[in-house]
Amino acid sequence: MQDLIYWLSTYNLLVITAATEETDGFSRFMRTIREFNYTVKVLGLGEDWKGGDVARTVGGGQKVRWLKKELLKHSDKKDMVIMFVDSYDVIFASGPDDLLSKFSRLGHRVVFSAEGFCWPDQRLAAKYPVVHTGKRYLNSGGFLGFAPDLSAIVQQWKYKDNDDDQLFYTKIYLDKTQRTKFNMTLDHRSRIFQNLNGAVDEVVLKFEKAKVRARNVAFDSLPIVIHGNGPTKLQLNYLGNYVPTAWTYESGCGICDDDLLLINDVPDVEMPLVYVAVFIEHATPFMEEFLDRLTTLNYPTARIRLFIHNNVVYHERHIQRFWERHRSLFPDALLVGPEENLQEDKARNMAVEACKKDPDCDYYFSIDSDVALTNPDTLRILIEENKSVIAPMLSRHGKLWSNFWGALSPEGFYSRSEDYIEIVQAKRIGLWNVPYITQSYLIKGSVLRSKLSKVSLYVGEMDPDMVFCKSVRDQGVFMFVSNRDEFGRLVASANFNTSRLHPDMWQIFDNPVDWKEKYIHENYSKIFEDEKTSVEQPCPDVYWFPAFSEKMCDHLVETMEDNGEWSGGSHKDERLAGGYENVPTVDIHMNQIGFEKEWLKFLKEYISPVTEKLYPGYYPKAQAIMNFVVRYRPDEQPSLRPHHDSSTFTINIALNSKDVDYEGGGCRFLRYDCKVESPRKGWSFMHPGRLTHYHEGLPTTSGTRYIMVSFVDP
Repeated sequence: MQDLIYWLSTYNLLVITAATEETDGFSRFMRTIREFNYTVKVLGLGEDWKGGDVARTVGGGQKVRWLKKELLKHSDKKDMVIMFVDSYDVIFASGPDDLLSKFSRLGHRVVFSAEGFCWPDQRLAAKYPVVHTGKRYLNSGGFLGFAPDLSAIVQQWKYKDNDDDQLFYTKIYLDKTQRTKFNMTLDHRSRIFQNLNGAVDEVVLKFEKAKVRARNVAFDSLPIVIHGNGPTKLQLNYLGNYVPTAWTYESGCGICDDDLLLINDVPDVEMPLVYVAVFIEHATPFMEEFLDRLTTLNYPTARIRLFIHNNVVYHERHIQRFWERHRSLFPDALLVGPEENLQEDKARNMAVEACKKDPDCDYYFSIDSDVALTNPDTLRILIEENKSVIAPMLSRHGKLWSNFWGALSPEGFYSRSEDYIEIVQAKRIGLWNVPYITQSYLIKGSVLRSKLSKVSLYVGEMDPDMVFCKSVRDQGVFMFVSNRDEFGRLVASANFNTSRLHPDMWQIFDNPVDWKEKYIHENYSKIFEDEKTSVEQPCPDVYWFPAFSEKMCDHLVETMEDNGEWSGGSHKDERLAGGYENVPTVDIHMNQIGFEKEWLKFLKEYISPVTEKLYPGYYPKAQAIMNFVVRYRPDEQPSLRPHHDSSTFTINIALNSKDVDYEGGGCRFLRYDCKVESPRKGWSFMHPGRLTHYHEGLPTTSGTRYIMVSFVDP
């Protein structure tokens, strides 16, 4: 028997399928066909589909007409086994030997796949033979048998192209005479065919060595053909992300390097033309940085057509500054501001239509303002992946919130797939066919002008992102998300308060990475890599190190001056618990500007680690009640008398530059007769507060000097 099966598999097994166009689903089907070296014949390529809308109603007769003609060629080949399967929603999980072995064990000449629903005529349900275990009803999406028998069956077809193929086969099967004549049966227990409709919960992934199978846990079977019939296309997409070798534990992604479009050696002038559409639909932190990244993409700007829709009045200033600096890079840019009162769905539609209508538009790249695209090669990487629609995987820092969904609920909203967390956390790396992407994605212009040409991509009854994804799914176009590279992250904007002068300063909790990039000194991390070059000790136990960026210094000073509630520098101070300040300064406390919580977070995240490194054995609590910006002026308060600080240690950060903003100033530690007279902007002193480091503020002789002081662990 094994010899016969091998002989059949090598010479006498033919897979026949039907497809009018090479869709993403067809390409996936053919990849699994090639993987197992099946011999395949495709019927209908390039022809118009006249078989009706089978996704919504009856139809499919055109497939039978094609098959009827094809099987005439094989009707006298007694030893030939022919399998017919659909293609767009089918994948193979195993090879010809396994298939023929299971076919042989079933002991019938013709085997149709089975499902749990009687379609399209439920009135026929009672006429089906009773089965005690397994699926009772015929499904025409997959069947196999000896060529003469299948040919004799399909030669009976004499109907229209849009008549129902499943009803045709069902009536033949229910005719006991014909069922006996052709020795027909159904694959009740999913030995060969797995129809997913009504059986999604029965099918799980089974990871084997270097391959993945779909296992039916109800019947303990490993089907050969997986068919995403009816409303189970998304579940098939999920299984197809793994089966048979799309992703395995041993090899990782097995399809990631297929069909790549390499553009590394393409001259700039010949690079694909990309329409880049930017959408600012709500107030978003770090807007200046977001816009600047558009100019640092590793892509020739001459091959970019920029569209910006800004729906937020607050961000007009950022757009204006960006445009003044970079207008020459994007001479053909189209900017649509809030004064146009263009709704989001209409704006997105306007942008994508521009690419649709331009035959030279090779790609459409959509990016929302809450995307921090830190990888300048993102456009090149996505283009090289050569997918119809692809998104870079992005998530909020330290969160599971991302720009894709791994599954949908029955109502069409978010549902967590089994692999979602591992994809977001990059424990599984690859290209993932998913049902929903948002915020940043690339679409081929050719796909927009073909499969997506007649659909409304954004305008509908749901939110534009939901309309987009449903429209793409309904056209059979796959949406991929890639986590093969680190692309960037998502910015959280829910707590962004634009009533503040510099609202980004308050984002240390919601967007800690963006906050650090903007507000922490670029050399801060070197403190922990090479202390000798990044930390100085101008006086005994007085350390000096980089802390704030120039921008943080400027924003803090501007925020304080905008607040304007400077203390008078007198001993009476109602801001303090006792109402008295022993060593008064002209200052504003952090709690006066609502920044106390954020400041304590800064102390914990950025000052405590430095303290532990510089003062070994001390573990700071990073508590501080006195946190304030001091202003020194010759005509206001030029200096500060000698004093101790009420702290275990104090930090003192210079917020502006000597010899530029002021003259004089500095600090003298009396016990050591040691002066620091040239503080650097953004650098912090750290010194013990009590007992040993009695110190004074040296006179500012001209201009205005600002310092940020914090008494830590009082």
